[in-house]
Amino acid sequence: MRRLLIIGCGDVAKRALPWLAQRFRVYALVRNADDKAIVRSLGAIPLRGDLDVPGTLRRLAGIAHCVLHAAPPPEGGAGDRRTRHLLAALSTRASLPQRISYISTSGVYGDCMGERVSETRPVRPATARARRRVDAEAALREFGIRSGCAVAILRAPGIYAADRLPIDRLRRGDPVLAVEDDVFTNHIHATDLARLAGMALFRARGGRVFNASDDSDLRMGDYFDLVADGLGLPHPPRIRRAAAAERLSPLTLSFMSESRRLINDRFKRELRIKLRFPQVRDGLRAALEG
Repeated sequence: MRRLLIIGCGDVAKRALPWLAQRFRVYALVRNADDKAIVRSLGAIPLRGDLDVPGTLRRLAGIAHCVLHAAPPPEGGAGDRRTRHLLAALSTRASLPQRISYISTSGVYGDCMGERVSETRPVRPATARARRRVDAEAALREFGIRSGCAVAILRAPGIYAADRLPIDRLRRGDPVLAVEDDVFTNHIHATDLARLAGMALFRARGGRVFNASDDSDLRMGDYFDLVADGLGLPHPPRIRRAAAAERLSPLTLSFMSESRRLINDRFKRELRIKLRFPQVRDGLRAALEG
């Protein structure tokens, strides 16, 4: 039976795991005993290790035919040393993985001023966290070229699900931008992203990048209004950008400084996947009904 290694057992990977466990013998890198029990209950064999401690990754060499890499970069630094530690560990044996599916971020495009964005658009990361993602993508592509491994990169936008909604923010009454200053934002339901990441291991050609976004065409304020309506909460107040700089955190402001509309035709055509939640409205309805 083919073997799969999961790196980064967060929400998306856990959603993918039951489906993957029916098709692979699955190993999952975990850092603590709690995660060990969880991934075992989902059908995976846990392996203790830490991407920040290269010496703990020796067992990963030659263990799997495929890798689902869903671990975020570190919080600081110019590059993604975690991904580079992983690739170094995988490279210590002659038996290298044949396929890697990596969940990146659409933040690598930077601010596109509301334009429609395909995968051929050059990356222009504007934040340190996006630059670390670009570094991870580059390292994975280099590994793919050098080893012959088919690397697929999924650039995901805002991920949402029933337990990933901005409820606390709405209850606090945090503001969003006025219509005149608002930005276009993109979304994907966590379940659909998990399906995309899994199917890329089977159907993606090597070196391909996919905008892993749904079909929604929303401004950020409209997204918050939709969630508020579904939860029976007031719409967040709208303020101009200058006022937002005085009331919101730098991290929140960074998300409000980038506007783009992702084109998602490529994954539909090449991975042959139909989204379960093509619009944010669909995902919110399912979340609230659940």
